[in-house]
Amino acid sequence: MSIIDDTTPAPEIVDRDTWLAAREQLLDREKAHTHEGDAIAAARRRLPMAEVPDVGLVGEHGATALLKLFDGRQQLIVYKHMWHDGQPFEGQCEGCTASIWDFQDASYLHARGISFAVLSRGAWEELAPFRAFMGYTHPWFSNREADDPLLGPETEGAYVSLLRRGDRIFATNWITGRGVEAMMSSMALADMTAYGRQEAWEDAPEGWPQDATGAAWITDGRPTPQWSRPGATPVEASAHHHH
Repeated sequence: MSIIDDTTPAPEIVDRDTWLAAREQLLDREKAHTHEGDAIAAARRRLPMAEVPDVGLVGEHGATALLKLFDGRQQLIVYKHMWHDGQPFEGQCEGCTASIWDFQDASYLHARGISFAVLSRGAWEELAPFRAFMGYTHPWFSNREADDPLLGPETEGAYVSLLRRGDRIFATNWITGRGVEAMMSSMALADMTAYGRQEAWEDAPEGWPQDATGAAWITDGRPTPQWSRPGATPVEASAHHHH
């Protein structure tokens, strides 16, 4: 990451009234943005749905059918975590780690009748120790043997929203790309600061610190949140780095 210090270009200094006026002018645009988001969410609630099979997964209790992941609730969101077979913890996807790290507890979803689980094409024998190392509390499952294109191992780094009607399961929404930022509260908080996310794609003033996207996701050769985990030891930078 770029080093930020007292010599780094910074916003213009003005008196407090001038600052507040500029801030309030932007607030109008922010409110319009929020209202458009509400309108899109309203359209999302009107999307049709398509039936998906009750695919077989593997979790901590062995073979598990998708239906079990609902845990008695009517709705389920699954996040599809990428996996690099045979790689050590530090060789796993820093992007997926960044996505899921900020979302550690599904209590508020549960209160609305929504379960949450992680699917990954990794073999359960590899997923289980990784999940334990990271301290994740969400249920994790291997979808390696699932043969549905939406729920199987072909598609990664996405969310699928599911609705249960009795024993039938329907996909109501499918989100990938920038859509997965919904879990990444760190990104939204960084967006509030003077320098933003400090990523190269952002439109920023001349001289603002910017690095390649994902530069903050990896530190000395392993996904950044792994350094706070017990047993994390230094590895050679970039030795197992995946793009």
